[in-house]
Amino acid sequence: MHPRPLGSRGPLFVKLALPLFLAASLGAQQARTARPWSQPDSVVRGIDLAADGHCERALALLQHHLAAVAGKRLRYRAALASAQCGMTLDREDAVIEALDLLNREFPTDPKVLYTTTHDFSELADRAAQRLLNQAPQSAEAQELIAEAMVARGQYQDATAAYRKILAQYPNQPGIHYQLGRILLAKPMTPETASQARAEFEAELKVDPASPETEFMLGDIAFHEKNAPEAIRHFRRAIQIDASLTEAYLGLGMALNAVGEYAEAATSLEKYVAAAPDDPAGHYQLFLAYGRSGDKAKAQRQLALAQSTQAAHRRAPATTEDLLQPH
Repeated sequence: MHPRPLGSRGPLFVKLALPLFLAASLGAQQARTARPWSQPDSVVRGIDLAADGHCERALALLQHHLAAVAGKRLRYRAALASAQCGMTLDREDAVIEALDLLNREFPTDPKVLYTTTHDFSELADRAAQRLLNQAPQSAEAQELIAEAMVARGQYQDATAAYRKILAQYPNQPGIHYQLGRILLAKPMTPETASQARAEFEAELKVDPASPETEFMLGDIAFHEKNAPEAIRHFRRAIQIDASLTEAYLGLGMALNAVGEYAEAATSLEKYVAAAPDDPAGHYQLFLAYGRSGDKAKAQRQLALAQSTQAAHRRAPATTEDLLQPH
C-alpha cells in the first residue's frame, strides 16, 4: 500500500468545475512546497518502513526533518526508528542526530538510555575496527590495543606496547601518562611513586597543557605529604581545565593540610556542587568549615558526608559492577 499524495482530496475533485479544480491543484502544490517531509503521514510511513526493514526509504522520510516532527510522542517514535535504521545502514550521522534528540527531550526514559548505551557502544566498536583495519601501525591503533590490555589487567604487556609506541612515536601525547598510571596501579611505594613521577614529568615535556598529568603529580605529592607541591600541581590542573572536578577536591584537601581553610572551603564548595554524591567532598568541606569556625555549615556537611557515605555503600561502584550477576 502506498500513501496518498500530500494535498490529495480523493473523489471530491471529480465533482469540481475545471477552473476550481485548477485553482485547488495550484493551492495544493504550493502547500506541498511549503510543508516539510515531516508531516505526520510521512513520518508514520517512515516508522512503518523502518519496522519492516526498509531503512533506506525510512531514513529518507525521517532523518532530514526529524526535529520538526509535530507531536512529542511521534518525535519519540520517529527518532527511535531513525536510530535503528542508522545502525542498520552504518549511518553514524543519522544515529547521532536521533540520539541527540532523544537524550535532549527524553533524558530519563529507560528505552532512550538503553538505546543510547547500546548504539554508542556499537559505534565505538565499529570505529575501533576501522582504525585497526585501515591504520594498524599508527600510534592510535597501537594505543587502542594497549588500552585493551590495561582493561584486562595485563599491565606488563601493556607497558611493553606503550614502550613500543614511544620507540616509534616519541612525541605521541598520552603515552607517558598511561605508563605512569600503570605504575600507580600497584601499591604506592617510594619506588613506584618515583617511577610514576618520572613518567608524568616526561608527559609534560610532550604535552605541557595536560591537566590530568598535573593532577596525578599533585596526587603523588599529596600522598608523600608534600602539600605545597600538591597545591601547585592541583592549581595548574584547574588553570588548564576548570572542569576537572577531581582537582578541586585535591586542592581542597591539600589546603586543609596546610591550614588554609577559607581557600580550601572555596575549592571544596565547587567540588561538592559538581559531585554532590561523593562523601569525601562533604567530609573535607566539614573539616574546612569546622576549623575556620563555621560550626553550622560544618554540621550540615557532616550530615551530608554520612548520608552520601551510606548511599555509596549501597550503590554499585561502577557500571561493570552494576552489570555483574548477584
